[in-house]
Amino acid sequence: MSEQQKRIHPHKFTLWVAIGSIIMMFAGLTSAYIVKREQPGWTTFRIPIAFWFSTGVILLSSVTVQIALKSFKERRMKSYRNFITATVILGILFVALQWLGFRQIWNSGVTLSGSGAGQFLYIIAGLHALHVIGGVIALTVMFIKAFSTRVRSYNSVPVEVVNTYWHFVDILWVYLFIFFLWIQ
Repeated sequence: MSEQQKRIHPHKFTLWVAIGSIIMMFAGLTSAYIVKREQPGWTTFRIPIAFWFSTGVILLSSVTVQIALKSFKERRMKSYRNFITATVILGILFVALQWLGFRQIWNSGVTLSGSGAGQFLYIIAGLHALHVIGGVIALTVMFIKAFSTRVRSYNSVPVEVVNTYWHFVDILWVYLFIFFLWIQ
């Protein structure tokens, strides 16, 4: 393998550095949550049913984004368009289900006031939401490019970067979901 083939693309390298930073941030926040929950008056919450559905939706979206990448690499553009469209729709559905779930938690009395449980929960969830929304925006850009009439470049790097990021957001949610189940 030549030296050029061994190098990682700069966009992929930047993504992996960002992923490492995000992992450290969420590890710190969830660790702090564990330590702080031993304080008197700490509020607990029940996992809303919407979180179960949203977990299924984001797992399914990881399948569709992977099929989209495979289709792109094989230059099966109709299939790519279909699966990137499905992934965008599933991403938006995930956000909507998360909104419903967190609204249910809020309505149950876990708010930003009180012992700190609400603050931690909403900071962790809010940061994840920002990353998911960023992912949905990136997926939407890929969707728009898929349907563009401009001359196409079959450079798979942008599709690979979005694919990797979306899988990461998926894995991060699964980690947070298991964490929320565990701390109940």
